[in-house]
Amino acid sequence: MNSLIKLELTRALRNRKFLFFSVMYPSLLFLLIAGNADSTTKVDGTGLTLPTYMMVSMASFGALTAVLMGNSERIAKERESGWVRQLRLTTLPGRGYVLAKTASAAVVSLPSVVVVFAVAAIAKGVRLDAWQWLALTGVIWAGSLVFAALGVAIGYLASGDAVRPITMITYFGLSMLGGLWMPATSFPQWLQDIAEWLPTHAYAALGQAIEQSHAPHAQDIALLAVFFVLFAGGAAWLYRKDTLKA
Repeated sequence: MNSLIKLELTRALRNRKFLFFSVMYPSLLFLLIAGNADSTTKVDGTGLTLPTYMMVSMASFGALTAVLMGNSERIAKERESGWVRQLRLTTLPGRGYVLAKTASAAVVSLPSVVVVFAVAAIAKGVRLDAWQWLALTGVIWAGSLVFAALGVAIGYLASGDAVRPITMITYFGLSMLGGLWMPATSFPQWLQDIAEWLPTHAYAALGQAIEQSHAPHAQDIALLAVFFVLFAGGAAWLYRKDTLKA
């Protein structure tokens, strides 16, 4: 399994398009959204300035991009090409394949988080305590595993031709409705009510709580845990189903 993880990492790091969208794109979006914002005006209902608020949102968005986009399309294409079927002939267990995909995506997601933090600190003067930087990095990285599981599930659900549109709809829908591209407090009330139950909203809320020096809300933690169980369980079921068809 270690060899497969190394292979996955090598392939991801050689994919310049993937690296751009997972590492550089979130930082560029941060500068586009928060570039002209001042350091005193607070986002309604949060107590955070727009640069501080969007820093967590874009770091979460970058991690989401790395684990969701990377896993879903690659798995679907490997199923179609017969690579997954060949791996089943080896001693690698099915859980090892899924774990290798998740682990490699999680490793690649870490640079996207760090780059957004660096850009926010340098370009917009975002300042936090050392424990907050460390806690934010850990929480955003760990939370990305929820979406890594979703990526695996989509990869086994969709065919090679259908995986991209399904992934893009899921990716943009969760990002926009979850408040990663703009504060959810700017939404109409009915849309805010929907956003509160999305995993992306809970994901970013964990980081924003740390920025405010508050303990994360139990609802956000519980929501992410429930979605992780659903996504991981769905991925496992789809993997077994795909195995029976092979």
